[in-house]
This record gives sequence, C-alpha cells and structure tokens, in this order.
Amino acid sequence: MNSAAPRILGIVNITSDSFSDGGRFLAPEAAIAQALKLARDGADIVDLGPASSNPDAAPVSAEEEIARLAPVLDRLLAEGIEVSVDSYRPETQAYALKRGVAWLNDIKGFPDAGLYPAIAEADCGLILMHSVQEGQADRRAAPDGDIMGHVCRFFEARLAALEAAGIARSRIVLDPGMGFFLGAAPETSFSMLARLGELKGRFGLPVLISVSRKSFLRAVTGRGAGEAGAATLAAELIAAVNGADYIRTHEAAPLRDALAVWANVKDIARNR
Repeated sequence: MNSAAPRILGIVNITSDSFSDGGRFLAPEAAIAQALKLARDGADIVDLGPASSNPDAAPVSAEEEIARLAPVLDRLLAEGIEVSVDSYRPETQAYALKRGVAWLNDIKGFPDAGLYPAIAEADCGLILMHSVQEGQADRRAAPDGDIMGHVCRFFEARLAALEAAGIARSRIVLDPGMGFFLGAAPETSFSMLARLGELKGRFGLPVLISVSRKSFLRAVTGRGAGEAGAATLAAELIAAVNGADYIRTHEAAPLRDALAVWANVKDIARNR
C-alpha cells in the first residue's frame, strides 16, 4: 500500500481524435485553458498528448506534434507548471528535452536507443509504459500466458537497456498499461489493478496507473466515455489503495477530493 497520496497527472489531449475528448483541446487556447484548469483542480503534473493512442486514430507526424505542443508549452512553462509530454516519437521527445519538460511519457517504453544519450544527459523523469502489442499491427491483440509475467519481462528488458545507456533507474516510473495496452479482455486490466503490489515488489520502482474513461471500465458498466466518471474514480481509488504512486486522469478535482477523504480515514486508523 502507498503510504503517501499518489501524485495526479492531468490529461490534455491536443488531438482531433482521442477516444474521449478528440477535438476539444486541439486549439492552443483551449489546450492551455484546460491545462490551467487541471492545475487549479489539483493536478501536480499536466500531461500533454499531441497525438492519440486510439487504435483507430490517424497517424500524426513529429512535425505536427511539435507544432501542437509549442504554444502550449510556452504558456505552461512560463507559469511554472510541471509538464509531461506524452509521445513515442524520438523527434518530439528530443524537442521536449530541449524545452526542459519535467517528464517524458512513452507508450512504447523508450525503444529507440538513438535517443538514449540525450535522455542520459537530461534530468527529467521517464514514464516507461508497457504494451502487449510491441509494434504489432493488431493493437487489440491479447497476450499469451500470465499478464504479470509478460509485463515484468518487458520492464526487465527496457530497464536493462536504459541503465546500460547511463540512465539512472531512480528517474523511472513504471506504467503497466491499461485497457487495450493489455489486450481487449476487461479482466486483464482488472487483474493488473488487483496485482499492483506484485509489480511494485518486483522492481522497487514507483508505478503510474492510467484508467480514466478506458474501455475495460465502460465494458462492465455499459457507460460511454463521457459517462464513465464514477467507474473511473472507483478504479483510481483501487489503484491508490493498491500502491499506485501516480494516477493519470482526465478529471483532477474528483480524484483530489477522493484522495483527501482516503487520507483522513488512513490518519484516523493509524492513530487509533
């Protein structure tokens, strides 16, 4: 169990086709306004995504990603907001490093060794995400065997490569991936939520969980993405109780309030 409250990452999708809010924050002014709102609502970090990871989304070039990010980064960094850039493209990651962002978030787990020297020279945190697909064309593919074994083998290989390149292990946060990153079956994501303690015990590193509005929650509740707030919050609290150190979410305020309630209950139980 995580003794401290998880840090909150607020999601801003600067995209036209994200599954839950595509197009709402594509304009720089809208993205900036949403990022500032998330920060006011309790997000410790704002996670900017310039391209959708939706399996059906159109590809976005690195040049377009950078064009979407630039005006938003200008404002947020000037405001002193802690920013994460969510991109697997090395060119976009290199741009983000030059801008001095606090975090890089890579849904492919930093596979490009060509960027390792630049990452090693930087001091930003790295969100190392697992995906069962690993570049397969069918991004809804299901893994073979035990999901925890698959996730752990992935992290072992990536951590070894990063550490061999001189990238400190202490900079890394592990994200096991949720929803289609673990395959189409909802029970796989629920299993990972239930077994977070195993993952933390195996690697001794902080863990990030991102379940907000995802398909496995919608599958068991019958809700659409815009109606998945209650299911999202329930899953996020389960993640917190099971040891998540970071939670990535579309709505910071409900999660902040729920974590405050949980913290008070923990304090009373601890002091009895």
